[in-house]
Amino acid sequence: MVITRTSVFGVTRSKDLNVTPEQIARWEQGELAQDVFTQLTAGEREFIISGNTDEDWNLMFIDEADDV
Repeated sequence: MVITRTSVFGVTRSKDLNVTPEQIARWEQGELAQDVFTQLTAGEREFIISGNTDEDWNLMFIDEADDV
């Protein structure tokens, strides 16, 4: 299923993810993403939730990563 989201940077992206309309409905009704989308990676679940990719997270927290 193609999921389209806009990240915190204002970039709109679409990803073809292995999810069903029923799973999306369950998540929209309040079930936790990690319980509904067990077949997805944490990064794929985050894309559904926030529209952010792994690369976006790296950009947002680059300074903290350098300090570790």
